[in-house]
Amino acid sequence: MKNISRREAIETMALGGVGLSLSDLITAEAQTPAAAANQTPASNVIKAFAGQHQPKPLPFDPAKLNGLSERLIKSHWENNYGGTVKALNAVELKLAALLNDKDLPAYMYGDLKREELIRTGSVVMHDLYFGNLGGDGKPGSDILFAIRFTWGSFEQWEAEFKKTGNALAGGSGWVTLGFNFHTGVLHNYWGWDHMHNAPFSCPLLVMDMYEHAYHIDYGAAAAKYVDAFMQNVDWNEVNRRYVRSQKATSELRV
Repeated sequence: MKNISRREAIETMALGGVGLSLSDLITAEAQTPAAAANQTPASNVIKAFAGQHQPKPLPFDPAKLNGLSERLIKSHWENNYGGTVKALNAVELKLAALLNDKDLPAYMYGDLKREELIRTGSVVMHDLYFGNLGGDGKPGSDILFAIRFTWGSFEQWEAEFKKTGNALAGGSGWVTLGFNFHTGVLHNYWGWDHMHNAPFSCPLLVMDMYEHAYHIDYGAAAAKYVDAFMQNVDWNEVNRRYVRSQKATSELRV
């Protein structure tokens, strides 16, 4: 893609010319972080638009997972997760550059805000996803008691969690075991994309159902990936998140 000025980009988008989309611009800028970093000094002042996110290191050895290959995990972490982190940085820097542009139509700024929400959701969900992998798949402690209390048995909860994941097979989305601060109850939530999250809830266990999360190993056999995912859940991390959610609940009730 040739280098274009901000004004040229705005005019091109407004006229719908040459098939240049907002996502194209974001992707291009995400691939050139040095150029994006020099857009505006405002990013050093506005913390919300700092554009300094970094991928979190994997908390486990990707060569030691059961049923999920090192190649799959590395590709997912480097390309999909790493790419969305760069894209979020590019979006934030672009927002900072355009914040005080009075000539920019509001709907174009709104498009960037939508991209900000999408990329933020993707970064957060990937952080949580990789963070709850690397275990032996055996639950225990407080979260196991809470699951049994809510669903009657761990097996019933697991069956529903897997069924929710398989419902997204061949498409995209996330499955989340979440604690809902509003209802005070655990739920398995279905999410079509990075923006579908239950309001006022804390994700405890996150499973990526985008095809990039399993296609290298399983092709279209998403159900096999779901089974493999469950064998690698780090329930100590899930329990840590649950305990933190309960402490937060106590603080919210004060």
